[in-house]
Amino acid sequence: MATTNETAGKERSLNFLEEVIENHIANVDNRIHTRFPPEPNGYLHIGHAKSICLNFGLAEKYHGKCNLRFDDTNPVKEDVEYVDSIKADIQWLGFQWAEEHYASDYFEQLYEWAVELIKKGLAYVDDQTQEEIRLTRGTVTEPGKESPWRNRSVEENLDLFARMRAGEFADGEKVLRAKIDMADPNMLLRDPIMYRIIHTSHHRTGDKWCIYPMYDYAHGQSDSIEKITHSICTLEFDVHRPLYDWFIQQLGIFPSHQYEFARLNLTYTVMSKRKLLQLVESKVVNGWDDPRMPTISALRRKGYTPASIRAFADRVGVAKRDNVIDLSLLEFCVREDLNKTAERRMAVLDPIKVVITNYPEGKTEMFTAVNNPEDAAAGTRQVPFSRELYIERGDFMENPPKKYYRLAPGAEVRLRYAYLIKCEEVIKDSEGNIVELRCTYDPQSGEGSSSDGRRVKGVIHWVSVPHAQEAEVRLYSTLFTKEDPNDIEEGKTFLDYLNPESMVIGRAFIEPALQNAQSGDKFQFERIGYFCVDPDSKPGKMVFNRTVSLKDTWAKIADK
Repeated sequence: MATTNETAGKERSLNFLEEVIENHIANVDNRIHTRFPPEPNGYLHIGHAKSICLNFGLAEKYHGKCNLRFDDTNPVKEDVEYVDSIKADIQWLGFQWAEEHYASDYFEQLYEWAVELIKKGLAYVDDQTQEEIRLTRGTVTEPGKESPWRNRSVEENLDLFARMRAGEFADGEKVLRAKIDMADPNMLLRDPIMYRIIHTSHHRTGDKWCIYPMYDYAHGQSDSIEKITHSICTLEFDVHRPLYDWFIQQLGIFPSHQYEFARLNLTYTVMSKRKLLQLVESKVVNGWDDPRMPTISALRRKGYTPASIRAFADRVGVAKRDNVIDLSLLEFCVREDLNKTAERRMAVLDPIKVVITNYPEGKTEMFTAVNNPEDAAAGTRQVPFSRELYIERGDFMENPPKKYYRLAPGAEVRLRYAYLIKCEEVIKDSEGNIVELRCTYDPQSGEGSSSDGRRVKGVIHWVSVPHAQEAEVRLYSTLFTKEDPNDIEEGKTFLDYLNPESMVIGRAFIEPALQNAQSGDKFQFERIGYFCVDPDSKPGKMVFNRTVSLKDTWAKIADK
């Protein structure tokens, strides 16, 4: 699979799905109806976000409709919790469905159509187990073997199917199969299973049904019932399309048509719902919305914006072959959006105390700070200044190299929004660790000026010690150390590639303007990165998640 960034920053032409739709409008009619059909068996991830943006976006662009339809045909794995989360994610991304449906809405119609196929001699009840069916399906080079029950009479099949519905048989005792061709080169057409028996209560229909349609049988017919004009799926379903078409043709119903595009694969990430569920259930992560997860709810908690995810989906584009997108493109999109929208604040994550020896004790003054230089409407705020400050430990070097512009013995720097200070003395503990810097300030250098007009190149951020509040910061990085954690070496599992430093919890001292921030509020901590207030925050104990660093790694990749 190839890594791609070809669409980034470029004006793109029509993608192949837009060409298909415009041809449909020109030669068929101008009614465009798409759908987004998730199975409610987990939380949506960034790959689903691409599909959401595509299906809803195409309907919006061509003045059509997009339905939300839940593929709720497997009651064992599905739950109303997932239904609710899916709705919330779609709406958070900025979309609203035209109609809300469930495959379970159509169970009676799907059953009647199955009866119709039995009457036509195109479906039969099979007593083989699903494992026996798998073993007799054949291979890509060898035809499958016909079931001993393939040629049951129509009457017997109708009777058995009705009894399956009535609950007379145990799970796995019988299935209903389509009667197509056990020698077809497409193995999905070798008498696929249409119904299986599952004695489990359904989250919507309760115990009304104990037989449930398979995806390949339910999907196309559901599209047809809703008169979907363009059924857009990911590329792995291209081999399913002949079966999709076969059911519609045999039933003579509205001819919805399926189109496939490449699914989204992201570096350092797994997208498999099975693997994501394993991460949650094994408590490798703290739930579906853990900011290390690729779920939409996790990205939201981490501080991503709907605009950044929509921009990412647009930049990724629509392709006909699988590709892997570098994670840095997603980071670029959120960084670009937050730069324009996030207010600036000062916070110190690795503090060292600075004492300004010639500043009056007990004095406090306020300096005006710009909230967002990209947005004049964001206004300003007042930042308190005092004799004792915290600065970042990394902004001081005792023996600096040439062209080092931050604080050093005898060197001068600008405190952001405030004075010039000069380091006069370094205080160490008994083990030689630096514990305090004693500095002097130029009283005439406030807000960008100086007593003699001199300028310094270094500008660092700070927080006033008596006004600072301690907060928790959660610094996230990739959950996996391997670029493709799905490429598993022999004897290992994807869990062997977990990054032990994917979440580092630390502390920060924050300026007063951050003390009343609300869950979900987003900020740029100046010179550090973008952070979001986590729902775990409480009065007096703020928690911030790092969304993304300030460093733009995507630019380097794009220049290659």
